[in-house]
Amino acid sequence: MPQLRFYRAAMGSAAIALAASLSLTACGGDEPSSSGDAAPTTLTFGVQAAPNSMDPAQLHDGQQRYVWGAVYDTLIYSDNAGVLQPGAAKSWEFSPDARSLTLKLRDDMKFSDGDPVTSKAVKTSLERTMTTAGPQQSNLSAVASVDAPDDHTVVLGLSRPDPNLLVALSYGAGAIGDPDTINDARTALDPVGSGPYILDRSATVDGTKYVLKRRDDYWNVKAYPFKTVTVRVIPDRTALFNALLTKELDAGTTVDAAQSKQVESNGFTITRVEDVTTAGIVIADRAGQVAKPLANVKVRQAINHAFDRKKMLEALVSGKGRPTEQIFNKLSPAYDAELDNAYSFDPEKARNLLKEAGYPDGFSLTMPANVVVQPYQASITQALADIGIKVEWEPVPAQSSGQTTKWGMYFNVGSTAAPSRTTALYFSKSGSQNPFRYEDPKMNELLTKVAAETDATRAGEIYKEINNYATDNAWLAPFFSLETNWATKSGLEYRGTGSAVPDLRVFGVAGQ
Repeated sequence: MPQLRFYRAAMGSAAIALAASLSLTACGGDEPSSSGDAAPTTLTFGVQAAPNSMDPAQLHDGQQRYVWGAVYDTLIYSDNAGVLQPGAAKSWEFSPDARSLTLKLRDDMKFSDGDPVTSKAVKTSLERTMTTAGPQQSNLSAVASVDAPDDHTVVLGLSRPDPNLLVALSYGAGAIGDPDTINDARTALDPVGSGPYILDRSATVDGTKYVLKRRDDYWNVKAYPFKTVTVRVIPDRTALFNALLTKELDAGTTVDAAQSKQVESNGFTITRVEDVTTAGIVIADRAGQVAKPLANVKVRQAINHAFDRKKMLEALVSGKGRPTEQIFNKLSPAYDAELDNAYSFDPEKARNLLKEAGYPDGFSLTMPANVVVQPYQASITQALADIGIKVEWEPVPAQSSGQTTKWGMYFNVGSTAAPSRTTALYFSKSGSQNPFRYEDPKMNELLTKVAAETDATRAGEIYKEINNYATDNAWLAPFFSLETNWATKSGLEYRGTGSAVPDLRVFGVAGQ
């Protein structure tokens, strides 16, 4: 009998990450899987985004990780509850002044070509990511040096304490590439990896489907029950839903309650996961370099008052989530319930704020239009037009990001993360969601303060201050915190929470 399961995002990932930052040592085909009593050994599931590249320095976090995370191991592993666990590094420890991080590597790891994974390989990967422009470079901005004193020890010298570093090493910044081939052109499409799977190039169609074959020589092969995994890229939600109905997929997400009910009646189990992502606008040009009006806090506040978040939630995502005016979710220590009433839907107030800011007739700006924003585009256009802001949309390729200095603001759907990571991404000078490298003296003071704090409770209070300051200054215009409904066929389970990264270990065999 199909079942409905319900998970909240795991709490404490931030506090646990802070505690773990002191020290941690480890304890010891394309067809959907066949039905029947035998445990499935293949998995086919659908996602909406294809990897932009398999080059370790160009990895994007998010759904793309399902593919690259199977091919590459990361130094640290973020489990299904968002808790940091040993990965390629079996233990780690910061120095008392938090200016160096020592990682001890496993001694039983191999690349897919049979070569051992050593500290020199890790050093090569980290240094290349540090010096290569790409989505992960900023996540290693505090790393000043990488040393490999022996084959299984890596020492990172830091220019400043970085509370996000361990989390970053569990994301793309911590991916370990093969030093002998990492600079080859083939790496972007057909890499030599360190992870549990290899990419089957003969069966893979870039941008459409990625076929992964399990490595039986992988050190943690028991954690991966599926011998073959096929990741199908289906950007259109209706097409993904139809693929579930026809059982072309073993797993995938559904859009609304009606779809979930149909899929459930077709033998799938529905697992509801709260607070998976936050959707909204990043108001990036806070100094007005390309969109002068955005330098005025009243303009940014006006933008926040323009949106009827409750109505948009129902109309655009069938109510799958909750309205919010802050970037941190409910279970984060940075969350402040009062901030969810910071910006009521009030077009008249928004127009008055624009008038006070010197824009009584409004203004125009350009935003990037990619596949992610398409479902929201008309609503954003209308809401801003109603207060006097005319948005011109410039089409960009599907995998293009708004995170450049070309756009004053852009739409973004960001994954739930520990507050250290969210803060680093959006508010630090080097953050990927801060493309203009905007700095604010008060925010810098708070960032320095939290970086030096080792007590999780006190750090949580500082993160709450950061949240309040960013919300008051309207550096973002969040719309809602979104939930996801995962459908899995009989014999499979979805085990992730809102704090889980997109990793193949969110899928498991029922009863195992």
